[in-house]
Amino acid sequence: MDEDIEAVYTIVRQIPPGKVLAYGQVGAEVGVRPRRVGRIMAFACEEDAVPWHRVVGSDGTLRLASRSPAQAQVQRRLLEAEGVVFDSRGRVSPQFFLD
Repeated sequence: MDEDIEAVYTIVRQIPPGKVLAYGQVGAEVGVRPRRVGRIMAFACEEDAVPWHRVVGSDGTLRLASRSPAQAQVQRRLLEAEGVVFDSRGRVSPQFFLD
């Protein structure tokens, strides 16, 4: 497995339930660009051991929606089941971002 992939997965596995990180936050931890994190996370949707749904845009948007609206609905349901609240624009509220 590519070392960037494993590094991203390692960070994402550490995000506790009810919290999220932005693609850029994950990228900063690993030393890769946010776009690279996005490409890696696109494949994480198929990995049961990776809580892919906890990675969102820096403004709280579910970036996945542009590629797969159905998968974005799954992401939102998973986050809401963990207690994450969305604002009136459909974005994750800032208090749910992990520092």
